[in-house]
Amino acid sequence: MNEPLRLPVETDGQGRLLDVIELRDFTVQSALGTASAGGEAARWSLEVALFLDTRRAATDGHLSHTVHYGRLAGELRFLLESCRFESLEPVAEAVVRYVLLPPSLDAPHAQVRAATVRVTRPEAPGGQAVPAVQVHRRHGHFAYPVEETPSGHVDRIYEGPRYNICRLRIRPGGFVSEPRHPRMAQSQLVLGGGLLLQGRPAQQGMVFHGLQGLTHRYDNPTGIEQSVLCVEQPKVVEADAALVQGRSYYPAEDPHLS
Repeated sequence: MNEPLRLPVETDGQGRLLDVIELRDFTVQSALGTASAGGEAARWSLEVALFLDTRRAATDGHLSHTVHYGRLAGELRFLLESCRFESLEPVAEAVVRYVLLPPSLDAPHAQVRAATVRVTRPEAPGGQAVPAVQVHRRHGHFAYPVEETPSGHVDRIYEGPRYNICRLRIRPGGFVSEPRHPRMAQSQLVLGGGLLLQGRPAQQGMVFHGLQGLTHRYDNPTGIEQSVLCVEQPKVVEADAALVQGRSYYPAEDPHLS
């Protein structure tokens, strides 16, 4: 077990202490390098502390007024497995940027005001020491570029040397009929509960890998934007490659699953 995080004091605009939600001893095994390289794997251990105001959730019991740690764990697992990080610093930066991202209407949660992230690689090559990186960031430290598209908006979360992390927000009544980059390997996690994929309901938390240049379609029949978390990597694929079957990264007991 890792040592507890040493956390700074964070306050809101009125000087009140913010509450802290922690995700401790969270471990993910993921492949290293590009999607076409294969082979070597790494084990990452994360400690995440989120600073926010949980008083409303304590009063009404609604998970939308706090952060659902089960969903967050699934989303972070998706990012680490899909990005295939090779070093500690990009892991920490990607995670802290994601947890500070403003929430979307289809997947509401309390805005995280600050975050501390520590990333450890317990099985680093050499074995003489256990390397770790810890970062602390506040909401407002980052600007998230937003691209307007015919289908809605794209929030650019983090761009690394061989991967891009973004959130696709599909407008009400809109659709996306193909990947934005046909020569990019895409992994996608469905964040909203109202999307159709190939005409069938796409369950929240479902992850699809291998959408490289394929014709696939998301439809949003609802009255609010519906979002998908995407990781893109360069890779050339066969023209007849099939859509990879999705699996859920959210806990089965999640009461918000449709």
